[in-house]
Amino acid sequence: MSETAARWYVVHTYSGYENKVAQNLEKLVENRNLQSLIYEVKVPTELVVEQKEDQQKEVERKLFPGYVLVKMEMTDDSWYVVRNIRGVTGFVGPGSKPVPLSPREVENLGVEKRSFKVDYKVGDSVSIKEGPLKDFVGTVEELDAEANLVKVKVSMFGRETPVELELSQVQLV
Repeated sequence: MSETAARWYVVHTYSGYENKVAQNLEKLVENRNLQSLIYEVKVPTELVVEQKEDQQKEVERKLFPGYVLVKMEMTDDSWYVVRNIRGVTGFVGPGSKPVPLSPREVENLGVEKRSFKVDYKVGDSVSIKEGPLKDFVGTVEELDAEANLVKVKVSMFGRETPVELELSQVQLV
């Protein structure tokens, strides 16, 4: 089977067991050689700055406490392996039927980073392909491939205005 058939599923865990479930699942996949069924395990987190007693501290916080995301092909074997990890209470979905995340949900959660190959660079003239500024032409000021953003300076009402867009929203003129 291939990774293209794999989908992201949400696994419900006991609160506080997310990292332990992820570690145990990764170890089990490696030990039983199940890389062809279970591809990735993630516990989505974010960095948050906390203020405690006049000190700021960066803390990693779970975005979805009690949940682990698993990219896998849903077969009886893979379902059984994930379902029987200590700390897992089940898959998210009606009854006992796991429901995969839609591509849009995966994108919105930022689980998978999509990379774009762009044929423009800073200083190039580009045309905006979509959005409220469609068909406007501007100059690329900044490229941020990791954040999937490009800053373009567009002339509107006789003024140069910086606009932030996704990489896929512009094309080389």
